Amino acid sequence: MIELNQVYSHDFKFSQEEVNQFAQVTGDKNPVHTDAAYAAKTMFKRPIMHGMLSASLFSKVFGTLFPGEGTIYLKQSLNFLKPMYVDVVYEAVFTVKEVIKDKNRAIVETQIKDKTTGNVCTSGEATVMNVDKIK
Repeated sequence: MIELNQVYSHDFKFSQEEVNQFAQVTGDKNPVHTDAAYAAKTMFKRPIMHGMLSASLFSKVFGTLFPGEGTIYLKQSLNFLKPMYVDVVYEAVFTVKEVIKDKNRAIVETQIKDKTTGNVCTSGEATVMNVDKIK
């Protein structure tokens, strides 16, 4: 069951191959994501991950881990604050800010932090619904 102020975290990282696959699937083949020589000439100095690839981790967590099966992902705001890189360990942190029992919904703060530095790379807020786990 989801409770007010409950916190859930999940560590993850993506490889360059996964970034390339995301580029292929979405059609976002911007070379800043896939071409090291190109990215070296940018302010990032190396390829960065697609912001939406990193944020897609939220969908995995909501649907399979927290609160898990049966969750319907209704809404998400996103702020991309810092670039994210392949093969770096990140921590997705979910903090329950509000529980709306009569609608089986919760509003959850979503953040992605660099596991080493603690810097917040992505922040936002999600609304999820689960009739079995939000009561």
